[in-house]
Amino acid sequence: MAPKISIIIPMYGVEKYLRRCLDSVKNQTFQDWQAICVDDGSPDKSGEIAEEYAKSDKRFVVVHKENGGLSDARNAGMPYAKGKYIMYLDSDDFIHPQTMEIAYFFAEKNNSDIVSFQYDRAYRPRLMLRHILHMDTDNVVPRGIKKRYDIKNIKTKTTDDVFEVATERTHNKRNPNRSFLIKHCQVWKNLYKRTFIKDVPFIKGIIFEDFPWWSEVMLQKPRVTVVPLPLYYYIPNFGGIVLSAKQLKMIKSLCIGIGDAYEKYKNNADVEQMKQWQDKFLWFFVNKAFGKIKYLKTDEEIKEAKECFKQLKQIGLFDSYPNEWYKLVCDIQKFINQ
Repeated sequence: MAPKISIIIPMYGVEKYLRRCLDSVKNQTFQDWQAICVDDGSPDKSGEIAEEYAKSDKRFVVVHKENGGLSDARNAGMPYAKGKYIMYLDSDDFIHPQTMEIAYFFAEKNNSDIVSFQYDRAYRPRLMLRHILHMDTDNVVPRGIKKRYDIKNIKTKTTDDVFEVATERTHNKRNPNRSFLIKHCQVWKNLYKRTFIKDVPFIKGIIFEDFPWWSEVMLQKPRVTVVPLPLYYYIPNFGGIVLSAKQLKMIKSLCIGIGDAYEKYKNNADVEQMKQWQDKFLWFFVNKAFGKIKYLKTDEEIKEAKECFKQLKQIGLFDSYPNEWYKLVCDIQKFINQ
């Protein structure tokens, strides 16, 4: 019998954190799940640790593959997913014991394609500060992990207009609806109906892969329930891919993702979807990509970055834009033509 939830866990070089991650899945109050642990050619004992869990609990499934990066590992896990719903969990992170219970309850109650929750916004800065002060970060327990929620008393928001709640914009802290926003586009703080995302692969070989993937998911007009609870514990990867990658790699990845998403919206979105996506997502990522230009050191790097933005110009990205991004577009055009 198929499980209700499949959780896909890419693994690479995480033997230090993996047991905590897998234990957080095993200790869920909701028990009808399968965990697909994708060993992405990890050079350490991550694969062996996952096999150990699979040997003692058949709900754990281990997939071994050659290294292909985070996107490729997530894609590789999808064919093994049998659940009605999908979750993604990064293997150096972990989740609150009620995460699946709460997300599944509201997905079923509201017939939602996506149930979105939050990560603990106090835990990550706490770890960062301890790291800076050369204090232990491995054994720090989130303050809210022992809290138990009464589902009947959880206030949520459900909408058929994903752009009503999903945004990159900053909102005033006094805004009463601020708690019911899906801020940013991390794929790991949501539960998804499998049939809704099964044909939306991640772009292989890039970082910031969440943005184009989430953009394509929003394009399908999902019914969304927002649960404003900190159920995910995000661990700063102090030497991880985003923090250590060269700025040019970031620019290239962002531009690839921007170009891919823009083409999909240009060809498939209605006028209102395109307007909302540009207003709440697209130009924030164009600005993020261009902001990294100042870190480039060599003429060759600058030349390659120019080519990235020239490709965006060729597909028509700069032909129309919101007025607030006028200066950004002028600066990019100037950079291209230098």
